[in-house]
Amino acid sequence: MRRNTRPEVFGPRRPGRTRDGIVDLATIAGLALAWGALLTALILEGGHPADLVLVSPLVLVLGGTLGATCVTVSLEEIRRLPTYLRLGLHSPRMDPLAVVNTMVDFARRARQEGILGLETSARRLENRFMRRGIELVVDGTPSELIREILETDIASMLQRHRRGADLMATAGGFAPTMGIIGTVMGLIHMLKSLSEPGKMGPAIAAAFLATLYGVMLANLFFLPISNKLRYRSEQEAAIYEMIIEGVLAIQCGDNPRMVQMKMLAFLSPELQNRAARLREENPREMERRAA
Repeated sequence: MRRNTRPEVFGPRRPGRTRDGIVDLATIAGLALAWGALLTALILEGGHPADLVLVSPLVLVLGGTLGATCVTVSLEEIRRLPTYLRLGLHSPRMDPLAVVNTMVDFARRARQEGILGLETSARRLENRFMRRGIELVVDGTPSELIREILETDIASMLQRHRRGADLMATAGGFAPTMGIIGTVMGLIHMLKSLSEPGKMGPAIAAAFLATLYGVMLANLFFLPISNKLRYRSEQEAAIYEMIIEGVLAIQCGDNPRMVQMKMLAFLSPELQNRAARLREENPREMERRAA
């Protein structure tokens, strides 16, 4: 069987892994816990989940929120909404330790074959940012310019990601307001039925469902996803900063051990200890993770 020699910066494929990464259990579990707590509280109060289902206020809140959000951004951003939702529900594909191991492998090749020997391997890298960094080194670009180019890439990435987080936050701001509008509309309809007292109770309950929908969507979906997108963006930027340090270390001719130490300094103590354990238990494990 042919061995895969393509350099990777991603962890091994596991169940649940998709093109965007693996399903983020924290996000899924958090949403499930929040919505489950809401339904459990309803049942404990003697209610039934069907009591919260009413089409007209749901249409108003969802449609009104989407329409108001469309006004604030471009149509292109609205088309990216499914992508933003997908990113919020998945963990990033990059494994920080695999990133370190890949850069250490490039440092080893650079010492054995020279900087120009990295060109072919760099082309096979899936990560565009790392590929660009290695290609800049191969092209003989000054270190100051390499840092400037790559940091500009990071700034552009953060700006793109911020648009997705801002879009979700905007929707989270409009949803409760649309719920209030729906409640006011329902109360107006209810006041027209004062001659029929028997209908007032259900009408008032239906009116307040709109507010409930708006508050739930904002605080149990839109705003949490917005914060998760910001977190993901910061997480990715931190890994990219680590890649910059590795690229510049390779350009300086540092030995693989020094490249590894410089990059591990960006990681949490937990990940550093994990890397140390891997080296002690199986010296070739970290190289295998990058192969």
